[in-house]
Amino acid sequence: MDLKQESSMTEFSFADLRELLTRAFADQDQAVAPWHLQEPTFATDIPAVADALGFAELVLRQHWTNFRLWHVEDRARRKDAGPELIADCKYAIDKLNQERNDLIERLDLFLVRALDPILPPQAEGERPRFNTESLGVALDRGSILALKTFHMREQSERSGAGEDLVAECQRKLAVLTEQRADLRQAVGDLVEDYAAGHKRPKVYYQFKMYNDPRLNPELYSRKAGA
Repeated sequence: MDLKQESSMTEFSFADLRELLTRAFADQDQAVAPWHLQEPTFATDIPAVADALGFAELVLRQHWTNFRLWHVEDRARRKDAGPELIADCKYAIDKLNQERNDLIERLDLFLVRALDPILPPQAEGERPRFNTESLGVALDRGSILALKTFHMREQSERSGAGEDLVAECQRKLAVLTEQRADLRQAVGDLVEDYAAGHKRPKVYYQFKMYNDPRLNPELYSRKAGA
C-alpha cells in the first residue's frame, strides 16, 4: 500500500471536525447496502489526505476493508470448506487486517494534524491526559457496528426464519443501534474534551508483526532454511 506524503492541511475548527466525524458515521451507514449490490472503486494508492473530501474517502476506504474482511471471515467458517479455501481465507484475513490497521493510523494522523493547531495551550507543568481509544479506532468500531447492524437487520427480516429467531435478532438489532448511538456521542464528547484542553490527541501505532518476514519467526526461520 503506497502511503503518499501528506500535503498542507486545510484549516479546521472544532465545529468542522465534529461535522466531519458526524458525516463519517452517516457515510458508513449509507454505504453498506449499495456495496452488497456493486463494489466501490478506490485508487490502488492512498492519495494525500489534507481536506474534508480526502478524509471522507479515507473513512470509506477503511470501511470497505472491514466490509471485505467481514465476508472473507464468513466464507472461512463454511463447514464444507476445504483446506485450500481455509488457507486462502487466512492469507486474505491477515492482509485485510494489516490494511485495516494501516488505515486506522491514517485516520488518526489526519485528525491529530487537524487538531494540533487549534488545541488550547497546555498549562506549564500539567501532565497531558490521553484517551484509551483514539478517534480513528472509534471510527473503526463505528464501521464494524454499521456492518453488524445491517446484517442483523437482514436476519431479522429473512424469509423462512422462525419467529423466535426473528424476535432474537430484533432485540440484538435494538442493542446494536443503541451502542452505535452511544459511540457517536462518545466521539463528540472526546472532541469536546480536546476543545476544552482536558485531553490531547495522539496516534497509537499497532506495529503488527505477523505479516513482516523480518519479525515473524515462522517466516524468517523458514526463509533461512532453519
